[in-house]
Amino acid sequence: MKRYSVAKTFGIPVPEEITVKGWDAPTPNTPPVEAGYVFRTEILRDILAWLTVGKGEGMFLTGPTGCGKSSCVVQVAARLNIPVYRVTAHSRLEFPELVGQFVMGKNGMTYCYGPLARAMQSGGIFLLDEIDMLDPATAVGLNGIVEGAPLTIPENGGEVIYPHDEFRFVATGNTAGNGDMTGNYSGTLKQNLAFLDRFWVLQVDYPDEKVEQEILGKLGVVPEELIPKFVKAANEIRSMFVAHGDEAWSESRINITMSTRVLIRWATLTVFYGGLSRNGIQPLYYALDRALLFRAQPHERSAVREVVQR
Repeated sequence: MKRYSVAKTFGIPVPEEITVKGWDAPTPNTPPVEAGYVFRTEILRDILAWLTVGKGEGMFLTGPTGCGKSSCVVQVAARLNIPVYRVTAHSRLEFPELVGQFVMGKNGMTYCYGPLARAMQSGGIFLLDEIDMLDPATAVGLNGIVEGAPLTIPENGGEVIYPHDEFRFVATGNTAGNGDMTGNYSGTLKQNLAFLDRFWVLQVDYPDEKVEQEILGKLGVVPEELIPKFVKAANEIRSMFVAHGDEAWSESRINITMSTRVLIRWATLTVFYGGLSRNGIQPLYYALDRALLFRAQPHERSAVREVVQR
């Protein structure tokens, strides 16, 4: 393990003497560094604090789709050379898929460790995406693991795996584990309170305008004069995406939103399809349809197009 300068490693304005612990070199499970990734100081601060003092507790990042919940964890790990064992949860995910199971090999049946067991053995981050899609009964089976208890594998002769000092458990979800009252995230389930109680909770929202402009700017393909307009349109579309209270049933509500992920897709495709203007096709709307609107209802398409036209 070694110490990394937070200012130099993450490109944020903090004193040089502030450091954080990381791995000496990348491992086969360390994710690649995404060049030009923009870190948000307030989110980075909490992730680094948890990595430093959060042993024995998980971190749960919750927020709307495409806001960067998983990517911020992955890119922190990439720069600190931390291995990441990533799994996407679903209602039929079972505990053996995380821990391991017997498989047929050349020499007969052998036990193959799953991503959770490997993370506990070797250290690193176990990242469980979409945790609010997980069957609560399966999630409760992770209670002891989240708080640092050893893992017992009865199927493998009662083997006990004690967690590595650098083992960390991260979960992400579009809801805060209390169920979806909006109807936007079909299939999410209310999680057990005892399970949720074992996590630090970090609320992640869409970046502010300045940060999103910086994100688009670092793509290196979007004309500089168009970047503020792309971001402004995205924020107006989000303001039309009503997700709370009685307004959720309003006829004027749209059920789509422009996440940062979709914004990047739209801007990139607009530039890519720029040559279509010679054929009388407007690249801005052509790209918008493919980035977002082909999955929208007719009234939603009209509303979003009006925003873009303005």
